[in-house]
Amino acid sequence: MRVFLTGGTGTIGSAVTAELLAHGHTVLALARSEDSARALTAAGTEPLRGSLSDLDVLRAGAAASDGVIQLAFSRDYSTADSVVAGVAEETAALTTLGEALVGSDRPLVTVSGTPWIPGRASTEADPLPTEGPVGGRGATVTAILRLAERGVRASAVRMPRTVHDQGRGGFAGMLTDAARRTGVAGYPGDGTQRWPAVHAGDAASLFRLALEDAPGGTAWHAVADEGDAVRDIAAVIGRRLGLPVAAVPEETFGPFGPIFAMDQPASSAATRAGLGWEPVHPSLLADLENLEP
Repeated sequence: MRVFLTGGTGTIGSAVTAELLAHGHTVLALARSEDSARALTAAGTEPLRGSLSDLDVLRAGAAASDGVIQLAFSRDYSTADSVVAGVAEETAALTTLGEALVGSDRPLVTVSGTPWIPGRASTEADPLPTEGPVGGRGATVTAILRLAERGVRASAVRMPRTVHDQGRGGFAGMLTDAARRTGVAGYPGDGTQRWPAVHAGDAASLFRLALEDAPGGTAWHAVADEGDAVRDIAAVIGRRLGLPVAAVPEETFGPFGPIFAMDQPASSAATRAGLGWEPVHPSLLADLENLEP
């Protein structure tokens, strides 16, 4: 299958690229810069110059492919407004890609976060939240899944709060960055709140399986670790960096502070049963042992 991929140079995208190529697919990858184009070429893909806001380029990429995986998202998390702007850009891109595939029966795999359900682990059957700083993403992904009624084999891979590789990435990576910046391996609240996690390599295999086999209108959970207590994550970070571990105000983590403080475990039982997905890479706490002081 010839796959149009956005976000191909990120932590997840790089792993997805390798996974697709290893399983006989070819990749046309969106490249925002010459440096990205060179990196994508070196990885074995064909680069297509343009950004997520270049809607004509996205249409061309979808038209030239047998399926699409959309992973790109703005890297500016500095303020709540910047996060909202990133969601708006993603919405326009996904809407464009979806419309380009209407009536084709080709797959469109998109990404969101796992939902949070008070008192229990969320499941694939739970709806995405449509309120809060990233609520627009939930609304958009839900709309994309409805394109199954218009001849698009649309599916969504819901990602946990931390997608990690060699101790880097996701919310745990943001905890690490904050620890290096402040000199304290901090966590909001009492630290008992749980975050799900997955290794980038395991997430990549799920994206491939969804591309190949997921029915239209379905959602899947890329969750290997159902929920690690945030203070346990901070404890490993503190030990590896040689820093004290302590509770810190939510404001330490900017617009993500309230989300960081939430208990948000998630299950992937239906995903494992439905697509035969089985994580094989290290858990988050084990992978954090790769952090360098």
